[in-house]
Amino acid sequence: MNWITNYVRPRINSIFSRRETPDNLWTKCPECGTMLFHREVSDNLNVCTNCDHHMHITPRDRFIALFDGGTFTEVAVTAPEPDPLNFRDQKRYPDRLRAAQKETAEAEAMLVARGDLGRTPIVAAAQDFSFMAGSMGMYVGNAIIAAAREAVKLKRPLILFSAAGGARMQEGILSLMQMPRTTVALQMLKEAGLPYIVVLTHPTTGGVTASYAMLGDVHIAEPNALICFAGPRVIEQTIREKLPEGFQRAEYLLDHGMLDRVTHRLKMRDELITITRMLLNLPPAVRADLPPPDKTAEAAEAVLEEAADPAPDASDK
Repeated sequence: MNWITNYVRPRINSIFSRRETPDNLWTKCPECGTMLFHREVSDNLNVCTNCDHHMHITPRDRFIALFDGGTFTEVAVTAPEPDPLNFRDQKRYPDRLRAAQKETAEAEAMLVARGDLGRTPIVAAAQDFSFMAGSMGMYVGNAIIAAAREAVKLKRPLILFSAAGGARMQEGILSLMQMPRTTVALQMLKEAGLPYIVVLTHPTTGGVTASYAMLGDVHIAEPNALICFAGPRVIEQTIREKLPEGFQRAEYLLDHGMLDRVTHRLKMRDELITITRMLLNLPPAVRADLPPPDKTAEAAEAVLEEAADPAPDASDK
């Protein structure tokens, strides 16, 4: 046995072959395959700088980009019973919840917050697709009810960002019951005369599309977002026909009257400011940091200009 060959050389090779660059510095675009530097992707709100593909973004990062100064206050959501059906498939339901919480560092699949958007107070809710595919369970239902109550209490509009694979199978019928629960909660907004704006992101499917995601006063979608009840593959297998190009994508739904706008993520904040203030019958937002000009100062300046440049005398004509 050669000690140098069997121990020393592999040890030296392992030391000098270690990668100096962390693995998480680069992100591969799922659409075009381009390797993107993580800071570049983050600064671009998780939109590919090569093909403009809108990648997944967490609710917390979305809210930082949405609210003025990136500051917001989270709204408390009542936590339901963790495993009401004692459900178990390949894993126990509580184990899946704990794994998702560890992976996302969030309590559940929806985040609710309040803050200012273009100096307009709002309440916002956003689903996290990375948390068990953003599935709609009792917590998501409680979150939407909490968001609606907060909006009514503070007399603010509600903006909801949807992203879900549908209802949560581990909660069975209790998950499906969130469809009428959220519908009733959103009716409170309508009765209070408050705007409800929905931003549909990729993907929004299943019972979410059949309930609160399609009940807004205004529906906006991110480019190429999949928005449907049953997916295109299921439909093709059922009707045994080839579906049209881009079927159930945001642009297709816009052309067929199911959406009001398809807006790029980088332009979404300005779009929401404009629409929110319009629905509230408010004047357009002031873009600059300075306050709007004082009318008294404008009038005084006009008087000074007239005094400096008097009207010509009739004898001069």
